[in-house]
Amino acid sequence: MTVEKIKILTISDHPLAPSGVGIQTGYILQHLLRTGKYSIISIAGAVRHEDYNPQKTKEFGDDWVILPVDAYGDQNIIRTIMRQHKPDILWFMTDPRFFGFLWDIEDEIRAHIPMIYYHVWDNIPYPVFNKPMYDSTDVICTISKITDDIVETVSPSVERHYIPHIIPPNAFRKLPEDVVNKCRKENNLDDKFIFFWNSRNARRKMSGTIIWWFKEFLDEIGHDKATLLMHTDPKDPHGQDLEAIIRTLGIVNGQIMFSTAKTSTEELCTMYNMADATCCISDAEGFGLSTFESLACETPIIVTMTGGLQQQVTDGEEWFGIGIEPASKAIIGSQQVPFIYEDRISKEDFLRAMRTMYEMSAEERDEMGRKGRENIIKNYNFEETLKRWDQIFSDVHRDHGSWENRKKYKRWEISAF
Repeated sequence: MTVEKIKILTISDHPLAPSGVGIQTGYILQHLLRTGKYSIISIAGAVRHEDYNPQKTKEFGDDWVILPVDAYGDQNIIRTIMRQHKPDILWFMTDPRFFGFLWDIEDEIRAHIPMIYYHVWDNIPYPVFNKPMYDSTDVICTISKITDDIVETVSPSVERHYIPHIIPPNAFRKLPEDVVNKCRKENNLDDKFIFFWNSRNARRKMSGTIIWWFKEFLDEIGHDKATLLMHTDPKDPHGQDLEAIIRTLGIVNGQIMFSTAKTSTEELCTMYNMADATCCISDAEGFGLSTFESLACETPIIVTMTGGLQQQVTDGEEWFGIGIEPASKAIIGSQQVPFIYEDRISKEDFLRAMRTMYEMSAEERDEMGRKGRENIIKNYNFEETLKRWDQIFSDVHRDHGSWENRKKYKRWEISAF
């Protein structure tokens, strides 16, 4: 007898795109599909599409239909898919600011199917303004310990699961020393201390700041001693003109190197291995995939103690790099997000961290990196976490039902005025 597959509708960055959200979505969905228990329709947003026709993969065929959209779609797309395909579960991931359109029609959606939200929030104060959205969701999965604490505090009655990001440990790993030395030599970096920065060139990532401060570090140790390798687009319209900055600072002799081409996982793994330390000094960071990948390659990290970065750099006992406490915590916000802390580190603290990492022995850095990978294997296990996702979807389908068998949802509530 053929068992009917659980049909999931997902909304996220394109699940085959290189963004952090896209990468994590891809890991989760491909694992679910390989169990043979699911079919998936993915609303794929957040990237510029050349073609808006439905997409399929060779491996999964009709079981995985990817629908390219602008932004993250709209209410009419959701209504159409629900009417035509009758999915059993809606799963969506990324910042809640992008899903107001979804919660505006949650009564239409949840009357038929449960909503699972994979939630990221970077910082306190507790976002009480998110409570209506949390309370309008059947299950919230949280990306980090700080996000988990936030949801528990703001909406304690909502079903919640802490389930952090993951990476395949065999893809990001320590490479043989001769392979790394060869790559460093081919790039004229064999005699340099390498700091690696792998992030989007965007405001909160502090891309211009790190160049400016790195120049001061070089003024101190010598411009021929270290290189900052930046895997980013220096002309990203959402960021600064990084090439203009290095020209203005006069550091045009290899002190800053840009890697701008799309790279394979293996090439990216090589960059992490070439580096002596990976830096991320964002003023807000939900999790921080680049530092996570770096630790999997046994390369220690320098990070701001904010968001998910603070749980990567230490397990509370051991340190896997240098965590920099914010020198200022400014309350910023917008009409959608009335308040949230923006964590800024000081130049002096960052230069001190770079100097400390630079002056460490290679053995000390290796030990930090080795322990960092052990922590990832132990607390962010790739296979076990994917099995947890499978269990969550199976449990939600069983316990909450859908359409004619919908459970655990009330269309009304009694309120006291």
